[in-house]
Amino acid sequence: MTVPTHIAERIRRKLSEASADPTAQTVAALLREESELLGDGAVLDLVDELRRDTVGAGPLDELLALPDVTDVLVNGPGEVYVDGSGGLELTSVRFANDESVRRLAQRLATQGGRRLDDARPFVDVRLPDGTRLHAVLSPIARPGTLISLRVPARTAYSLGQLVECGTLSNEAAQLMRALVDSRAAFLVTGGTGSGKTTLLAALLGLVSVRERMVIVEDATELRPEHPHVVGLEGRSTNAEGAGAIELRDLVRQALRMRPDRLIVGEVRGAEVVDLLAALNTGHEGGCGTLHANSAADVPARIEALGTSAGLPRPAVHSQLASAIRIIVHVRRGRDQVRRLEEIAVLRCDDSGLVRAVPAIGFDERTRASFGEGFAELEQVIGPFGSVS
Repeated sequence: MTVPTHIAERIRRKLSEASADPTAQTVAALLREESELLGDGAVLDLVDELRRDTVGAGPLDELLALPDVTDVLVNGPGEVYVDGSGGLELTSVRFANDESVRRLAQRLATQGGRRLDDARPFVDVRLPDGTRLHAVLSPIARPGTLISLRVPARTAYSLGQLVECGTLSNEAAQLMRALVDSRAAFLVTGGTGSGKTTLLAALLGLVSVRERMVIVEDATELRPEHPHVVGLEGRSTNAEGAGAIELRDLVRQALRMRPDRLIVGEVRGAEVVDLLAALNTGHEGGCGTLHANSAADVPARIEALGTSAGLPRPAVHSQLASAIRIIVHVRRGRDQVRRLEEIAVLRCDDSGLVRAVPAIGFDERTRASFGEGFAELEQVIGPFGSVS
């Protein structure tokens, strides 16, 4: 026998008010108070349902545990998607109603030390296990409360594994090794879910064991296989609206920590000013990721971030020209495979503005084509063999 929804809601409310765990004994006692006589099977089913509502991510736990899932997306009570190696897929998981989704979002936000209610109807926070939560409550969100969970990488891919899964050709992997060995500063760019963080983590795994890396991130995602990595993580405001720690403050702190390589996990705000300044003061081999549609769009993207932070346009381009040398652009194809698409070099023109000059492009079969910046690329990172 299935427990009616209104009865289950009342039991849930009473458990919450009493701060009691949903054990078989407590649930059975509350059902007796409701004058509901149910069989042992129905009671245990209700206990399982209530536990899913109070432990972990509830019905989403089984999705988060899937080996290739990178994102779990809840679009109200009736649609739950996962994103992984096969792209977006609709799952069979459903919620009873929007209140159930809202309750889960609020509980997860509380785990991250944040408040989520009608006064603060959206939240972006890292959970204790490293999962990144973003949620927006209805009626602001349609078709109901929205939850986005980004799953942290369980293991760092090696360069060889990226070759096996089609992200890189063997020749492109050789090029990436030469890039890391050259200690040239670079950015890995691409769209959301294109594999920027995965590729950067693999490249950081190639850094000499004699070097110390300091990683600055808004939320910890980079986990390179390297013996000497320390990290600094930003923090959002707490429930009282205080206590925020900005990335640009952490970049400044990182410079005092004797980094051989300074890495900013994702450049997306005012921290770009401090990163460019740091890379212009003798800190070689710095790198990070940046959202951009193409390598050609990177100078304009950095210009927008820098000017928004108060740096004049000529100063942004002047700093960029001497700070970053190489752009590594990745894209997720229609077949859902994440691939290295282009390598570009940054060049300052006669007007003082920086532009990205294509050096090597790769098609969906990872075959290479060469651009006007190829010779300059070799000058920056040295000879690295043939790319075909």
